[in-house]
Amino acid sequence: MGMMFFDPTYLIFMLPAIALMILAQLYVSSAYRKWSQVPARSRMTGSDAARYLMRRNGLMGLRLESIDGQMTDHYDPAQKVLRLSQDVASAGSVASLAIAAHELGHAMQDQTGYLPMRLRAFMVPAVNIGSTLGWVMIVAGLLLRVTGLAWLGILVFSAGALFALATLPVELNASARAKQMLTDSGIITGADERRGVNTVLNAAALTYVAALATSLLQLLYWVSVVGGMGGRRRN
Repeated sequence: MGMMFFDPTYLIFMLPAIALMILAQLYVSSAYRKWSQVPARSRMTGSDAARYLMRRNGLMGLRLESIDGQMTDHYDPAQKVLRLSQDVASAGSVASLAIAAHELGHAMQDQTGYLPMRLRAFMVPAVNIGSTLGWVMIVAGLLLRVTGLAWLGILVFSAGALFALATLPVELNASARAKQMLTDSGIITGADERRGVNTVLNAAALTYVAALATSLLQLLYWVSVVGGMGGRRRN
């Protein structure tokens, strides 16, 4: 990993992804800060909306729990638990409703066997191994001048990029479900509240685009390094 920190080429590859990641985080913070201050006309909190939408969509076997931290909201498919951060669970803001509905969108994906979500879950063990083993094999191949080992490491390392690619449609679909649920149920009304929900969820989606860009550019960096090693050996 030391090579990446001292190789100027790595910075050239990664600067676009770093810039996109910073912009995404700023966008998320700005959107959440603005719309968390706007109360929804329905006067429902995130927890209220989650419970109502669970009943409305037949998700009665789902548990709802509160979790510490900010922006820690998530759905746990293994335990069938929807966990909302305290700020989201107790607040009746447009942002809280958007986030709660988004996580419930994941629960609906799980209930219906949404294929991209199942694919992403299937990839988790490979990603956990590949994220560590891949770059170790690449660096070992480079140090030992074993091109085949380095290319095998790239193949293993690419699991992370594939996971980021598989994550994007899962998140976009969950947001689409959230927007539909909030509108159809009447929890969100008016063009202004719909705009707020769209802004919060689109900002969150941009972070996944940035994560995908980061994974792809890291992968391309290693491909360029190993490809260059092969060229040097031929010379």
